[in-house]
This record gives sequence, structure tokens and C-alpha cells, in this order.
Amino acid sequence: QVQLVESGGGLVQAGGSLRLSCACSGNIFRPIPLGWFRQAPGKQRELVATISSGGFTNYADSVKGRFTISRDNAKNTLYVYLQMNSLKPEDTAVYYCAASWNIRSPSVNDYWGQGTQVTVSS
Repeated sequence: QVQLVESGGGLVQAGGSLRLSCACSGNIFRPIPLGWFRQAPGKQRELVATISSGGFTNYADSVKGRFTISRDNAKNTLYVYLQMNSLKPEDTAVYYCAASWNIRSPSVNDYWGQGTQVTVSS
């Protein structure tokens, strides 16, 4: 059974930084692409960033230059991280990590974490 568990969310002032972590354990194929998504109140879930097993990254235009996605394939547990700098109030959302072979458009049947709240105050 595959389990994704996020951590690192919280409350931060605008301009601040947070680092999200996601531990992917269980019977997960390690080359699988990973990603971060977010959902703000009243809005649809949106892609934030994705990363392939080889380190190729993709970002939403709204976070380019501020967020950095990375992954650690070497540990026994697969990790994906999201370093968020220069945070803005509009970054406030629940952030989810996901693992999918179609990571730019994952389905509900793919692997998802439970989400972690990020709140940016102005």
C-alpha cells in the first residue's frame, strides 16, 4: 500500500518562506513522477510544480522564480520537497503532493497525500 504524507505547512507573513516535505512510502515505483498541487477555498485544485525521476521540473507561471521542487530518490523512503520563497497571500491554499505517471494531470485514482495548509498573511 502506498502512502504519501505531507508536512511543513503553517502560517507565514507575506515575503516569508516555507518548505514542504512529502514522504512517499510503500510499494511505489521509484521512478514515478512527483508533484505538488494546491487548492484555495472556492477554487479548483491547480498544479504548482512537478518533477521527473531524472530531475526535470515544471512550474506554474504564478510560482516560477519563487518556488523550487526537488526530490530525493536515494533514501529508503522517496521524498519530494517544495521550497516556497517570497510567499504571497494568494499562495494561501491546501497543498497536496501526488505521484502519477501522468503527473501534469493526475486523477483521483493516483497517489495523493492528505494535504497541508499554507496560510500567508498580508
